[in-house]
Amino acid sequence: MAPRSAPLEATPTGAAPPAVRAEGIVKRFGPTVALDGVGITVGPGESHALVGRNGAGKSTLVGVLTGAHRADAGEVRFGGAPAPAAGDTAAWRTRVACVYQRPMIVPDLTVTENLFLNHYGLGSRTGAGAGGRRLIDWRGLRRRARDLLAEYGVEADPDARAKDLPVEQRQFVEIARALSFGARLIILDEPTAQLDARGIQRLFVKLGELRGQGVAFLFISHHLQEVYDLCATVTVFRDARHVLTAPVASLARTELVAAMTGDAARTAAARPARRPDAPDPAGEPPVLEVQELALAGEFGPLDFSVHPGEVLGVAGAAAGGTTALGETLAGMRAPTAGRIAVHGRTVRPGSVPDALDAGIGYIPEDRHRQGLIPDRSVAENATLTVTGRLGPWGTVLPARTREFAQAMIDSLDIRTRGPGQPVSGLSGGNQQKVVVARALARGPGALIAVRPTAGVDVKSKDALLGVVRGVADEGRAAMIISDELDDLRVCDRVLAVFHGRVVASFGSDWTDRELVAAMEGVNGTDGSAANGTENSAANGRDDMGERR
Repeated sequence: MAPRSAPLEATPTGAAPPAVRAEGIVKRFGPTVALDGVGITVGPGESHALVGRNGAGKSTLVGVLTGAHRADAGEVRFGGAPAPAAGDTAAWRTRVACVYQRPMIVPDLTVTENLFLNHYGLGSRTGAGAGGRRLIDWRGLRRRARDLLAEYGVEADPDARAKDLPVEQRQFVEIARALSFGARLIILDEPTAQLDARGIQRLFVKLGELRGQGVAFLFISHHLQEVYDLCATVTVFRDARHVLTAPVASLARTELVAAMTGDAARTAAARPARRPDAPDPAGEPPVLEVQELALAGEFGPLDFSVHPGEVLGVAGAAAGGTTALGETLAGMRAPTAGRIAVHGRTVRPGSVPDALDAGIGYIPEDRHRQGLIPDRSVAENATLTVTGRLGPWGTVLPARTREFAQAMIDSLDIRTRGPGQPVSGLSGGNQQKVVVARALARGPGALIAVRPTAGVDVKSKDALLGVVRGVADEGRAAMIISDELDDLRVCDRVLAVFHGRVVASFGSDWTDRELVAAMEGVNGTDGSAANGTENSAANGRDDMGERR
């Protein structure tokens, strides 16, 4: 589908101005163009969806609309007035607020304290002279909190600790706080990711009530059925550009997916070829076997196996339980049901040491949080899983550590001054190679890689995916969990996961359009919702343990 331009019509005389109008927005980060002349208009009381694949520019636009980023070109207006000056936080929060998938309120503070955080409205001074302290009128604040919550229909106890509230009530508190500043545009970034089915339903009802009061919502979601359930208009970004804006009611799901993916004919055929001498997985006993595996509130039950010489892809958003699946396979989380086995040996649930001993190597999604110790050397990071092999009687010999690490550096072409260089001094791609080195250090039978190319350059991506492919070509098993289509092109099979369930299975000849449709919960052939989600995007979660 050819991109449509984004002309934004003038507001008709006498009509209320849009809650936000952005035109010609350009944003660069160094040589990278994150937004290329995009625009969007959200009317008063409108629920407007913004969708696109990873890297399309959605998060950057949110940054521009909330004042976190200054656009290099273009204009933003709220209610017909120019956007506040950069850095004027107080003015920006009177125009717009963003509610993220994980509530940003302070868990140990009460609802009242969160509502009026940093603007408690201090009362009269106490003590002699001008140096006396100013006291907070807590009784008055609690009264104001009750009035504010009642005004927007939020059922929450002003004295309750935020951490004791259900997730959707925490989101409502954030919305009420934003509205108390005067904001009439609320950006909702994946707001249903942490909600169960009933929580999603309550959220949708509440948003409908607030729209009736003139509050506008910009809704960002990877679940397209929720777009059709909630929104009147949808805007699609692709590769930093505006592709289309259209009424949801007149846009077929297949057309929406096509706008997101672009060339529907692009297939996985461009993946690296299997080595001629690589083992054929057909007929071989599985290396990794998963039976009825479930984690309440996240995924399952799931059944699949990975055979020698095979790369299995699991395609789906992190919020749909795929990251939790990887962490469960690696022993970082204990499943509520099911079995994991490597070469027929059952892996003890929730045990990282047992997963390592069984032969599972793990590349985590976030190398900064889970993959590296930044102040330690390349050698120390690469050998974390094999310290017992680096010296006798529990000792770690520096010479043996350097020798082991140098072999990994040479094998993976890690660009470093040497094994002793702090890993924090490496580029993102080379840091990720160190994480891969650690995962491969024990010679695992099954390698689990979660979004392995996130935040690395194109050349490093190709190298990292080649390493994963090479593990399978050596007769072992590999698994890539990702929603990046390029990651999945090296896979022999791909399972599409939506709301924690497998909704489709593909060979190596999938197209972008059909795989994205499955990941988004849309049936690729007729555009209907997948997995029984025709009536509500929440239905797919009804039988997932705590999410029921």
